[in-house]
Amino acid sequence: MSWHPQYRSSKFRHVYGKAASKEKCYDCVPITHNVHDNHFCAVNPHFIAVVTECAGGGAFLVIPINQTGKLDPHYPKICGHKGSVLDIKWNPFNDFVIASCSEDTTVKIWDVPKHLLTRNITSPKKELLGHVRRVGLIEWHPTANNILFSSGYDYKIMVWNLDTKEAVISNPVKILDAHEDVVLSMSFNTDGSLLATACRDRKIRLIDPRSGTVLQEASYKSHRVNKVLFIGNMKKLFSTGTSRWNNRQIALWDQDDLSVPLLEEDLDGSSGLLFPFYDSDTHMLYVVGKGDGNIRYYEISPEKPYLNYLTEYRSHLPQKGIG
Repeated sequence: MSWHPQYRSSKFRHVYGKAASKEKCYDCVPITHNVHDNHFCAVNPHFIAVVTECAGGGAFLVIPINQTGKLDPHYPKICGHKGSVLDIKWNPFNDFVIASCSEDTTVKIWDVPKHLLTRNITSPKKELLGHVRRVGLIEWHPTANNILFSSGYDYKIMVWNLDTKEAVISNPVKILDAHEDVVLSMSFNTDGSLLATACRDRKIRLIDPRSGTVLQEASYKSHRVNKVLFIGNMKKLFSTGTSRWNNRQIALWDQDDLSVPLLEEDLDGSSGLLFPFYDSDTHMLYVVGKGDGNIRYYEISPEKPYLNYLTEYRSHLPQKGIG
């Protein structure tokens, strides 16, 4: 009987990462020193936004994508928060609208002018007041325009409808009260019918954002989750976290059964957080280490082994922000 080894051909087997040349980089961008576990960077087809250091409050920079090279130290900022900015996200329906949340318990919505910024923007288009403690995460709904989700250190996720004339909104349309600790990560599936959260109590929850009910809950003891991500429309969740032995770990889950992961893998013993990014067009998954210089690439397939390691980009410079 002949034995045929299973060779798997992949069109991505020669994919590799390469840093851009110096003239195509953004130089002298003063990224924040805040130790909050977040991206601190958001990108869309027109702009790159970076949370920056600011005396007496919080601010972020919005730089046109094609404006590479050295940044003017007096380049205008978007600064209206009284505390450090913790998260920024571009509106998926409008490339000139960005949301920010802060330690000052507020969420603000900003209009970014189509022309180059000439002066600081200090007054937001809308201000959302509802949280009683700092707001650590924001997420736009992927299919409903002007619907924003915010998560604070008051353990609540608030749903905001921005389709109103008021500049200050103090009543969210819904409050999701399913968590007993701080939410570390939020992710929507492609049509926005499901919201996955990772919480500091080490549980992954699958929530119906309309009703607020928890549909599934994973409390798998050997995977302490930090970040969670929907894998496109494959009905799978990807999470990063730590093992019992404090090794950095990745796991893949079936969204219909969160009792045991489909796959679990220890990566290394570094202490920095792992941030996952998924490209639904190529089915490639990027796992970015914060505080180190590693970016791992994987290919996701619908059948076993589901996750296929491709290669790794390494830099001697640590990553501070990811977008």
